[in-house]
Amino acid sequence: MELSGAQIIWECLIREGADTVFGYPGGTVINLYDALLDYPAIHHVLARHEQGACHMADGYSRASGRTGVVIATSGPGAMNLVTGLANAMLDSIPMVAITGQVRSNLLGTDAFQEIDVTGVTLPITKHNYLVQRPEDIAPAIREAFAVARTGRPGPVLVDITTDAQKARTRFNWEAGVPQRHLRHIPKEPAEASLEQACKLITHAKRPVILAGHGVRLSGAETELIALAEKLNIPVITTLLGISDLPASHPLNMGMLGMHGESWTNKAVQESDLIIAMGMRFDDRVTGDLKTFAPHAKKIHVDVDQSEIDKNVKVDVPIVADLRAVLTALLPRLETMEHADWLSQIRSTKGEAQAEAILSHEGLIQAPQVIHEIWKATEGKALMVTDVGQHQMWEAQYYKHEVGLITSGGLGTMGFGLPAAIGAKMGRPDREVWIVAGDGGFQMNIQELMTIIQEGLKVNIAVVNNGYLGMVRQWQELFYDKRYASTPILSPDFVKVAAAYGIAGETVSRYEDLAPAIQRARAASGSYLVEFRVEPELSVFPMVPAGASLHDMLRRPARAKSAAKKKGAQR
Repeated sequence: MELSGAQIIWECLIREGADTVFGYPGGTVINLYDALLDYPAIHHVLARHEQGACHMADGYSRASGRTGVVIATSGPGAMNLVTGLANAMLDSIPMVAITGQVRSNLLGTDAFQEIDVTGVTLPITKHNYLVQRPEDIAPAIREAFAVARTGRPGPVLVDITTDAQKARTRFNWEAGVPQRHLRHIPKEPAEASLEQACKLITHAKRPVILAGHGVRLSGAETELIALAEKLNIPVITTLLGISDLPASHPLNMGMLGMHGESWTNKAVQESDLIIAMGMRFDDRVTGDLKTFAPHAKKIHVDVDQSEIDKNVKVDVPIVADLRAVLTALLPRLETMEHADWLSQIRSTKGEAQAEAILSHEGLIQAPQVIHEIWKATEGKALMVTDVGQHQMWEAQYYKHEVGLITSGGLGTMGFGLPAAIGAKMGRPDREVWIVAGDGGFQMNIQELMTIIQEGLKVNIAVVNNGYLGMVRQWQELFYDKRYASTPILSPDFVKVAAAYGIAGETVSRYEDLAPAIQRARAASGSYLVEFRVEPELSVFPMVPAGASLHDMLRRPARAKSAAKKKGAQR
């Protein structure tokens, strides 16, 4: 059948399984949006900013396991996708971005709203395409989806000129079968590597599993638990791997790294074998590479060859899909016991900074907010966070039985609210909470209107300490409390939410925490609670940048301070 290029785009999206897309119209995609009216099977979510739309597609993908789709016009519209694409790239999120481009005969002339978006996004996408003919649209989109979700997932951008969208051609879906994506297909795990791994595992006395985001990306949660239980090996997670297995599982020891638990960091440093699964030895995980796990042999399982030996030299690399590797390893290994090793770790395990939860003096402590949300939801909510201190407190104090959605590699402030919208649209059956700081929440606060337009139920917790908290913490600890540009004023978030049509309340006393959380959950629509918390509370433990994992800074003894006086006056 003969279709316009714009119609071909929607036909391709439907055939790729997309039923929800996020975007913002503009001049170079006006043909695309005009054709959208003829495709009611696709629901378009109108964001208030293209960056928000990109984060929505990201959150949608993480929550649903499907490929997110975002649309933007050329020039400023496409440029507003850049941060969202980089975020998806560093966290390995499958996404297809479709951008409009000026007419083919205007390319390279600095035409109105012309930007070389493929050149700009080359380093932050898995691949990208510039399409100038309607007959090339279907092959490009089909290949984009294949590349985005095959092997190590990531974002792919397809830039399509306006004349290609408008022109008509014969649509042949079968002729667009992807070709070049074949290089992304994971190899089968090498037999020799599997045998070497089994030998190291069999002889280890103090092994640990380091579980990363790759566990969830490969759908290997069940296999991970089966391996850990068969071998009785403690599982330690990265931030993005935090819900690879339920927090209540006895072998889940928690998160490691800069703000990880003291006992997990200690266990890694004392281990004699690390089995790294779908993680990339990020600097926030390893600390000083020279002193990282000095006594341990290392097995690294990753689908991406480029991650092997990039940061940490390993003894046994296994480049393959993680689920395939675990499936191959399980029957080769005998049941093992590591009772003494597990007992040693558990003897040092305690509640993360229990004092911050239990102390009811003065202002609310931010960890108390997270703890109360966890108690109310029993760890079963789909949690989404922005980036900053609240993100680390959420990781420490919310005991996840199911998923966490957060910006890991890029650490993108403003990610949380739009990602929560995408997450709710991807999993409308789930209770969704977003936890945001007063700084990051203001970066994409306009997306509150998207919540209303889509009729979504999202619970919003704004942790307001009057600072850009994580930077302030570093200024306190390493720059003699020279708080340069970190004190931040905020509007009355409850009144702002009300202006958008969202109910809410402000809480500043401990005894009001739990009731406010319950009111948020019981509300028929979205609900915002602004928690006014102690301003100068820091996240501990903390491994200073470049320090060893065992050189952790711990919370100082509580004392009355000017910080409390300042907070009491707010």
